[in-house]
Amino acid sequence: MRVQRFYTSQPLSNGVEITLEAEPSHHLHHVLRLRTDDDIILFNADGDEYAATLTLVSKQGATASIGKRLRHEPGPELPIHLMIGISRGERMDFALQKATELGVTRISPIFTERCVVKLDEKKSAGRMAHWRRLVINACEQSCRCRLPLIDPPLEIREALSRQVCDLALLLDHRSHNTLQQIGRPDSSVCILIGPEGGLSSDERSIAERQNFIGIRLGPRVMRTETAPLATIAAIQTLWGDFSP
Repeated sequence: MRVQRFYTSQPLSNGVEITLEAEPSHHLHHVLRLRTDDDIILFNADGDEYAATLTLVSKQGATASIGKRLRHEPGPELPIHLMIGISRGERMDFALQKATELGVTRISPIFTERCVVKLDEKKSAGRMAHWRRLVINACEQSCRCRLPLIDPPLEIREALSRQVCDLALLLDHRSHNTLQQIGRPDSSVCILIGPEGGLSSDERSIAERQNFIGIRLGPRVMRTETAPLATIAAIQTLWGDFSP
């Protein structure tokens, strides 16, 4: 049986006992029905993964004794920053979950002219907490030890002005450029993808003034939840974790 992995925000080292946070404790007790002396794996986003043994599992919480370090996950071959227009719930969730599995290192949700989702301050905080839980779950499932950073949602002009990647790409089916025509970036890459309905012509112009290069992935127009996954996979194959 596969040993279950869990994220904790706490420091981890051999011989230490910790009390797990409420969410993993609930999952251990009520969903997985694990018991005292069962083995789990813990990671805390610093790249290390540790064996652990449960020392208490109850309705009140769970504690675990940390064992040996199992592995250290190196940093990414090429850091990938995904800037994506905020779309409806399931589409956005799918894009963020799969982008995490594919190795993206930073995610910036952005408001654009054609966004159908409107978030006030309270809703934005709730959505950020939801996205963080989703990303943590994706890391647990995919054996990642480093969480991607999720930025607070920003209006597109402000978000683009803060972008500092070595290579900035705008996914645009109207472009004649392809990834194969672009040289490998030295240090990092940023991908800009619109919401349902895509980016407006004004927004594409703003991106180009911020040195974003338009690229196309084949002849088809992809949905907002498909486009980032295809782009990340292609970048990972050419320059990143999937390359020889």
